[in-house]
Amino acid sequence: MEFKEIQKFTQWWIWLIIIGTIAYMAIGDYKQIILGNSFNSFLVSNSNLLINYAISIIVVLLFLIIHLKTEINVKEIRIRFFPLTHKHILWDDVKKAEIINYGFIGGWGIRPWTQYGTVYNIKGNKGLYIELKNGKKLVIGTQKEEEIREIVNYACKMYNIE
Repeated sequence: MEFKEIQKFTQWWIWLIIIGTIAYMAIGDYKQIILGNSFNSFLVSNSNLLINYAISIIVVLLFLIIHLKTEINVKEIRIRFFPLTHKHILWDDVKKAEIINYGFIGGWGIRPWTQYGTVYNIKGNKGLYIELKNGKKLVIGTQKEEEIREIVNYACKMYNIE
């Protein structure tokens, strides 16, 4: 048995905010550089405008490449939140595992210090809650609740996990 899932930021409203912000900056820059008047009642140097565009491009590229890859088999759980982190968890180290609805935890991404430990999510509010034998806790967000439940239940029976 094996479970694989790759999640990306595909929420339309996130892209609307990103593209809207860049469009707003572009209008202001056009008014300042081409028309010669300020959009926000203050002028910004052209080098600062270029820096803003560079930052915007970096943000867009990050949202394009960031993804959460989850792979689960009967030996281990692998999490890759590219390009930020990756983890390998052996089922032998797991004390408790269950599918939960973790609600809204203040956003998406990597959320440390929640009541569930560290939460890795891209969207939604369902995930695999894991409590390790060393006391650490984490949640891996999923959009494939039933598929992940199947392999987790199988592994929990196999390793006598709660």
